[in-house]
Amino acid sequence: MANMFQMMKQAATMQRQMKQIQKELSRQTVDHTVGGGAITASACGDMTIKKLRIDPALLDPSRVSKLEDLLVNAVNGALAEAKKVAGEQMSQLAGSGGLKGLTDMLGG
Repeated sequence: MANMFQMMKQAATMQRQMKQIQKELSRQTVDHTVGGGAITASACGDMTIKKLRIDPALLDPSRVSKLEDLLVNAVNGALAEAKKVAGEQMSQLAGSGGLKGLTDMLGG
């Protein structure tokens, strides 16, 4: 019974830690630049795009296709960076005894 109580207590602690990490991730921003600096996408660790910066030279109507390609690459790159940051944060939680301790108690 004590083991079950300890598991519930640890789960509640992990939940608080997860909420804190989510808050931190929403404040962390990563940038990804493509096209030699033509476009920069800024993403938060919570996988939202915060800002797009576009070199005005790309706003030429004859370069729309190039602009679209660069935008997609910039956004995908920024989201990949944000996912990496989030993964690192989650790994720290798991390594700090959060998830590991719980799986140890469950016999994992």
